[in-house]
Amino acid sequence: MKKIFLTLSVVLLFAGVVNAQDYKTGIGARLGWDVGLTVKHFLNEKSAIEGILAYPYKWGGPSITGLYEIHNNIGGIERLRWFIGGGAHVGFYGSGYTGGAATAIGLDGILGLEYSFSDIPINLSLDWKPQFDIVPATFFGYQGVALSIRYILK
Repeated sequence: MKKIFLTLSVVLLFAGVVNAQDYKTGIGARLGWDVGLTVKHFLNEKSAIEGILAYPYKWGGPSITGLYEIHNNIGGIERLRWFIGGGAHVGFYGSGYTGGAATAIGLDGILGLEYSFSDIPINLSLDWKPQFDIVPATFFGYQGVALSIRYILK
């Protein structure tokens, strides 16, 4: 009887862990201050890494961002989470940035909400991603609000 109880407990524990996370990997579009591609991959139930390849229209060149994020459920609403995190970026900008072409390097933060649908493999997130350029000049960009639409690969 103890073996059956222990086995059942382990199975239920793993079932709860699997259901607590909506998806493992998603890929899609990021639409907002900058337009681009986003890939998010969960390392475990609460932590994820996200890569963003974007084109900030104002700066005239692409940027690459890597983020580490912590996700938490919002009580009472299934598949809705809030997240916070940080990372870094490198941008290869044209003349719109500093009056001439430049490679910018800096730090990023991120704060947002995300929702995964139960019937279709789609994930939506709305976030604010401020950035602080360190090289070649100091610049604080606070405009980074975007909507991401991802296809869930599982």
